[in-house]
Amino acid sequence: MISFECDYNNGAHPKVLENLVRHNDAKPTPYGFDEFSERAKHKIREACGLPDAQIFFLTGGTQTNATTIDSMLYQYEGVICVGSGHINVHEAGAVEFTEHKIITIPDTEGKMEAQTLDNYLDDFMHDGNKDHAVHPGLVYITFPTELGTLYTAKELDDIYQVCQNYDIPLYIDGARLGYGLMAEGSDVTLPYLARHCDVFYIGGTKIGALCGEAVVFTNRKAHKHFFSIQKQHGAVIAKGALIGLQFEALFSDNLYFKLSRHAIDMAMRLKELFQKKGYQFYIDSPTNQQFLVLSNEEVTRLEQRVGFTHFGQTDHHHTICRFVTSWATTEEDIEQLRQAIG
Repeated sequence: MISFECDYNNGAHPKVLENLVRHNDAKPTPYGFDEFSERAKHKIREACGLPDAQIFFLTGGTQTNATTIDSMLYQYEGVICVGSGHINVHEAGAVEFTEHKIITIPDTEGKMEAQTLDNYLDDFMHDGNKDHAVHPGLVYITFPTELGTLYTAKELDDIYQVCQNYDIPLYIDGARLGYGLMAEGSDVTLPYLARHCDVFYIGGTKIGALCGEAVVFTNRKAHKHFFSIQKQHGAVIAKGALIGLQFEALFSDNLYFKLSRHAIDMAMRLKELFQKKGYQFYIDSPTNQQFLVLSNEEVTRLEQRVGFTHFGQTDHHHTICRFVTSWATTEEDIEQLRQAIG
């Protein structure tokens, strides 16, 4: 069976593994205070165009979101997120488990709109009873969104301007960041994104690493005890070089971006296959996640040969299905999908 279920059920890219094996006999300083992690951070700073950025390595996305968000909020503050946002629907209440409310606002095709955000914040600030409510202390978006859609450079700038007007930090979840940056038509670069938020993370787990995410504080705004907060969350790995070595490889010779572009190329091939057969798409996504509306009979038929995920229902007879390519998707996978579609 061929798998288009997700982009994190592969191992790691050979160059990542080579770097791990090459330094397997080293005796690095633990907890991420090692030369490999420092070299990786230097490469990431160069790629972002931010020589003073603060960078921390964590192992997974949910852990990264919960830890970073908790570090940025007071006890009485919450995080603003669209209803379809990842922290709201796919992290089992991890943010609320840290006792911070997720404040949801409406989205458009998975995206937060600057005007909607501004309207919410304006209403809150003019509410005479606001001191009795959870205060908005952070704005959270994903790039790409949960529906594979992208923010334009202007949309990102507009959101950041609203955040700055209200003195609220903007945090961008970049679990699939590379796939968004390298998508066809994207006008957002890594340096541009880094200049239009206060903190974001670069996902490695979904793009060529065994595990690992790199949190980047763009304006040296990390909590002065961020490491201790990591530790409290169980988010410090003793063998910190494990993640540093992987990011050192990913940010050498543009590997991270090459892998991301490959996934996009495969996704566009997949998209074309379904389009030519007349399948209905739930949304037009330019990234590695493609969403189709299939009859329940077609779902049953395809599931015999193809792995994909159910994303919801449009009615009792049709299911929204997600097909995901990754850095490891091959031409052979696409050909086998073509044969399965028939």
